[in-house]
Amino acid sequence: MVVVEPTLTPKVSAALLVVNLGVPFRIRAGADIETAEYADGCVVTMPTRAWEFGYPLRTRSVGVHVKPWGLAPFLPMPAAELCDRPVTVEQVWGRPAIAELRDRLATAERPHEMLMLLEEELMRRLCETAGLGLVRHTSSVIAATSGAVPVGDVRVAAGVSSTHLAQRFKELVGVTPKRLARTYRFFVTVFAIKFAGPIDWGDLAGGAGYFDQAHFGHEFRAFTGLTPTRYVDVRRRFLREHPGHALDSWPLPAD
Repeated sequence: MVVVEPTLTPKVSAALLVVNLGVPFRIRAGADIETAEYADGCVVTMPTRAWEFGYPLRTRSVGVHVKPWGLAPFLPMPAAELCDRPVTVEQVWGRPAIAELRDRLATAERPHEMLMLLEEELMRRLCETAGLGLVRHTSSVIAATSGAVPVGDVRVAAGVSSTHLAQRFKELVGVTPKRLARTYRFFVTVFAIKFAGPIDWGDLAGGAGYFDQAHFGHEFRAFTGLTPTRYVDVRRRFLREHPGHALDSWPLPAD
């Protein structure tokens, strides 16, 4: 079981912390990186490329899916150090801490109890984080506009330099505000696709503000690892096999 805390609309690829209580799962972060095995769980900051998660047939884990800056108060290192580099929970919190947490979670009988235990651990580790207010506000504006707002306008409204804003984002989110806006724009576009009928990729790309269909196709492959046509084929098959599934959060079901 994976218990996920939803983010506010629009939902977007964001940060993830999972504590694994069963058989190890595998993650491949990008086509040029070897697949790695994660026994105690994983910590994922804002991704910038296609990821593959491979779960065993029987798995038991609990986790939180948070906003792009959501893990910053719980990390002992800048989020940029973990960008596209998923790490184990042990690497972040240490072996004794994760071993004790896993023991407590293993005794929980229901998902709600597991979430409460994880929330208690997070609250215990919550710490003051410099620049969090600035990053939260800017991220909220980017999210509210689906990534369409000029980052320069947000920077001017916040009264900070572009360098300062970018540094804070890298520290707390892992990517620059422009990269975050680009991610929002793509995911909001994908979530709006109607899979039941034919898709006009040119209209879709133009409506989302992409320079042309080729630009959109490049973004599609970067974020999903698939061409738009291949993704739609896989997604339609997924919907046939899992009727009622809602495509509204990260990660995107692929294959």
